[in-house]
Amino acid sequence: MLQRPRRLRQSAALRLMSAETHLQASDFMAPLFCIEGENIKSEISSMPGYFRYSLDLLLKEIEELTALGCQAFLLFVKVEESLKDNTGKEALNPHGLMQQATRAIKEAFPNICLMTDVAMDPYSSFGHDGVVYQGKIDNDATLEILTEMAISHAQAGADFVAPSDMMDGRVEAIRIALDTAGFQDVGIMSYSAKYASCFYGPFRDALDSAPADSDQAPRDKKTYQMNPANAKEALREAQLDLNEGADILMVKPAMAYLDIIKSIKEISTVPVSAYHVSGEYAMIKAAAANGWLNEQEAMLESLTALKRAGADLIATYFVKQILQHLKQT
Repeated sequence: MLQRPRRLRQSAALRLMSAETHLQASDFMAPLFCIEGENIKSEISSMPGYFRYSLDLLLKEIEELTALGCQAFLLFVKVEESLKDNTGKEALNPHGLMQQATRAIKEAFPNICLMTDVAMDPYSSFGHDGVVYQGKIDNDATLEILTEMAISHAQAGADFVAPSDMMDGRVEAIRIALDTAGFQDVGIMSYSAKYASCFYGPFRDALDSAPADSDQAPRDKKTYQMNPANAKEALREAQLDLNEGADILMVKPAMAYLDIIKSIKEISTVPVSAYHVSGEYAMIKAAAANGWLNEQEAMLESLTALKRAGADLIATYFVKQILQHLKQT
């Protein structure tokens, strides 16, 4: 035989030399969960090894992650139940937890890239990403709130805002609002292809943001998040967001949507990010805890697959583990 592909697999040195895909610290973004209080580090039961932090301890966690090479962070906050309503009023509070945390993080770490979640569900009494009106999600009324939220985050110091709501037209509305307010340099990482997925369950536990069991509102998010059966629709959504001014396009979830990452990467003129979501993390953790697979190898294989598919930036709850691994290799 003249062709023997196995020649390039005979040793670790050869396998590394011929590898087509390499992971590095700059590939990763760390999701952060902030809660009210002091000296609180609360493990999320459905996400073993991942925590909600009060702001004082969150700053220490960021310090550890930056020491490992992480430079990009995606901030979420858990809002007290008493502050929630149908219009997400607390999201616009200049002294709210998101705004406080953004200011403190950027003051302590001015050189990192801090992205903030722009969505109503953590603030909504219905657990939805939009205003509920007559039993439906009011897209255009929601846009007004999202634009004010984005400006509020920019005023607090966010480098990027990350609208995760899937309302039609929100990227353009946010871009115009930011520019008008003088925040031309604040970027938008749009959740362009966010599917109505079952893999978000543990995340909703973390922020208590699941849709409420109410006759007054939809029981799920399928009227605005995408149908998992659709691929061409993802390209349409991505192209719309590009046209509206998005600086980064995101695909969420990641592992079950490698084809979507690849397809969007092929048409995109901006970086593409992928969110390795809570359910994908929890499955690996659970299988490893039962001895069914090797956690480290499963993590590496999964994250490598995301980069191989075309992800330029990966949000993952394995961020500390992967950065520690890369530091050691």
